[in-house]
This record gives sequence, structure tokens and C-alpha cells, in this order.
Amino acid sequence: MTLGPLSTAFLHVNYRLLRLPLLNLFDLDGVVVTMDALHTQTDTATLVTEAGGDYVFTVEANMPTLHRNHKALPWKDIPRHTTTAKGRRVTRTIKVAAVPDWIDFPGAAQVAQLRRTVTRRGKKTVEVVHLITSADHIAAPPSTLASWVQGHWGIENKLHWVRDVTFGGDLSRVRTGQTPRIMATCRNVAVSLLRIAGWGNIAAGLRHYTRQPDQALALALT
Repeated sequence: MTLGPLSTAFLHVNYRLLRLPLLNLFDLDGVVVTMDALHTQTDTATLVTEAGGDYVFTVEANMPTLHRNHKALPWKDIPRHTTTAKGRRVTRTIKVAAVPDWIDFPGAAQVAQLRRTVTRRGKKTVEVVHLITSADHIAAPPSTLASWVQGHWGIENKLHWVRDVTFGGDLSRVRTGQTPRIMATCRNVAVSLLRIAGWGNIAAGLRHYTRQPDQALALALT
């Protein structure tokens, strides 16, 4: 299945696991690779594009010149594309422009500013994210680019947030030897088992099996 020249497959890379040799193991031809800001690096961009893929990177202060130039663009003059999620008070507004000549980044074709506004219990929060992508305006019009970023955040919410917050991974004091990797694997297995059992809310699933240890054991063994 393809979307123009791009595959609808996505490779989301966790900052704890990424190494350039790992990306070399994948067939990136026609794949869109989305990554957190830590991986907005020139060597990673070169590797992805030379392998036939496209990247969508978040631009933050770890790339100070790129970040400064990105924020300096005349965003107020760039047309916006806005969507509002049904059933939730979430509004996403994205502005996309061709990369100007004075922004130098390997393979870059477009830059974008994505504003996410969430209203919950009368309180409004706004998050602004800057992006850079090698996909051009034909392969990635504003609506498509916004959906790629939303898919990236969906993975963050479904796996990394659950593992780091619900399972307390960020608070773990286990930091030596192979134990942190083993514990991360155990958390991943637990999340997978709960989703296979039909739990969309992992915290609720944990509470259920805490009260029903026999069912928890049966789930683990089957």
C-alpha cells in the first residue's frame, strides 16, 4: 500500500533504543520515519533519505541554529490548516512552508508549525511543535503531515506514556547493568498482554488484575 511515493508504514523510534546501525537494519524505501527531537541530526537525516525514505523530525533547542531559524520564519503570514477531534476538545492547527534557502538541513523540503490546543474541564492548554520533513508538498500536504505527527503522538501515548508513567518507569531507581533493559522488557510484555486481553485503559487493567491474581496468572500463562 502506498500514498503517492510514500508508504503508509511508519517507523517510530524510541530515543532509548535508536542507534544508526539499528536504522541500517530496516528497509526504509518508501517509509516515513518519525522521530523525537533528540534524533533531529544531520547524519540520521542523510541515512533515511539515502535509503529511500522520508523523515519527519521535531525541531527543538538541541539543534540551536535550526531551532532559531525555524522560529524566525513569518508564521503569522503562512496559511493554516485546522482540524478539531470529534468527541474531544482538541484543535490542531498546522502551518506548512517550503524550506527557505537559508535553512540548511540534509534533504529538507518543508518546515511546519503545529499548534495543539486542548480544552479539558474548562482549562485550555496549548502546545506548539516545530517540524522539518524531507517530504515535499505533493507527498505531504498539511493534512497528511498533521496525520503523521498525530500518529507519532499516538504511539507515545499508547506505549511510552503507559510504560514510563503508569508502570512508573521514570521513577525506577534500577539503573545498573542489564536490569533496566530487563525491566523495560517486562513492562512491554505486561502492556501487550493487557491489550491482547482487551484493555484500552492499562491503568484500569492493572487495578483489575491486582484484585484478581488468579486471572493475572492465567493471562500470563496463556
